[in-house]
Amino acid sequence: MKQAWQQHKLGDLITRSGEAAQPAADAEYKEITIRLWGKGVVERGQILGAAVNGRRFVARENQFIASRIDARNGAMGIVPEFLDGALVTNDFPLFEVNQELLQPQYMGWLCRTSSFVDLCARASEGTTNRVRLKEDEFLQLEIQIPDTKEQKQIVSRIDAVQKQMRTADKLRASIDKDTASMLAVRFQETLANAEWFPMSDVAPIVRRDVVVDHQSSYSELGIRSFGKGTFHKPTLSGLELGDKRVYLIEPGDLLFSNVFAWEGAIAVAQPEDKGRIGSHRFISCVPHDGLTTAEYLRYYFLSEEGMTKIRDASPGGAGRNRTLGLSKLMDLNVPIPSIDVRQAFVDLLRLLNAARLIRSQQLLENESVVPALVNRLMT
Repeated sequence: MKQAWQQHKLGDLITRSGEAAQPAADAEYKEITIRLWGKGVVERGQILGAAVNGRRFVARENQFIASRIDARNGAMGIVPEFLDGALVTNDFPLFEVNQELLQPQYMGWLCRTSSFVDLCARASEGTTNRVRLKEDEFLQLEIQIPDTKEQKQIVSRIDAVQKQMRTADKLRASIDKDTASMLAVRFQETLANAEWFPMSDVAPIVRRDVVVDHQSSYSELGIRSFGKGTFHKPTLSGLELGDKRVYLIEPGDLLFSNVFAWEGAIAVAQPEDKGRIGSHRFISCVPHDGLTTAEYLRYYFLSEEGMTKIRDASPGGAGRNRTLGLSKLMDLNVPIPSIDVRQAFVDLLRLLNAARLIRSQQLLENESVVPALVNRLMT
């Protein structure tokens, strides 16, 4: 089929639209922005006609639109139906699609291919931070496309695969939601006959001082907010650390960021975190063997009840002015169910987290399916 593909100048396939806007002062209009790397033409917001400054143009459904500044970064696409009549500035040129040769839906996928983005980069000139798409050069570039019948077949195939991916994503989201609900119910069951003890008796703070050698290098650990675990920071030299006090973190530590614990920066150090260090803003707690586990305590502190306690123990304003006090943390009472009850919950938690990790990996793999298919079918 490739032998039948024809070469065309972009100027034969798309032509500049210059429909100037004449906004009414008392009417509201949608504005458009374009996400990078083919992520879509979306609504930026709405503006009252009286507030419109400078010259604007009217976007129409199925027009091709690009960002002069970021076309080289994949900021282009087809105007969707819900943005018909939206306003754009001259920084977002609009083009009518010659539908006798090119289907708008095909163009919408074609402009996401790496080869088309490369064309836009070739037609963009300027100094750093001032690189812009040169429209005349852009329209002189040539591409190969099949006839409109084959274009429709290709689009249909891509759309079908994308629909399947979206269905799979919705199913994963539903499973995650059901899993979280089940865990919450099971956790409440563990509280039924639990005893309550202060953190100081259950999981005291442990500081493992690190003597910084200026000739050595050190790898820091970070904690994401909203219960999203740990992450690895870049390696620093001892000279970069200077006189900064740092502490060694061990797998199994229950970790709190004392400045962001109030928004869920609570995690359990993983085996891959071994050997990492944390600053004085990290609080490392080590649960007593046989009494509880870091995973159980983390789940409790990220629950609604637990987060309420953490926020109460973190006085001050938002951000870095809201700090979790060490003594306040140690005074917090936490539930200690029987070993059998606690272990049954932790085993279930581990099993479901492992399944969720597999689903997350599948999601990442699926995100590459459609772009790969588009590049294969259109280049």
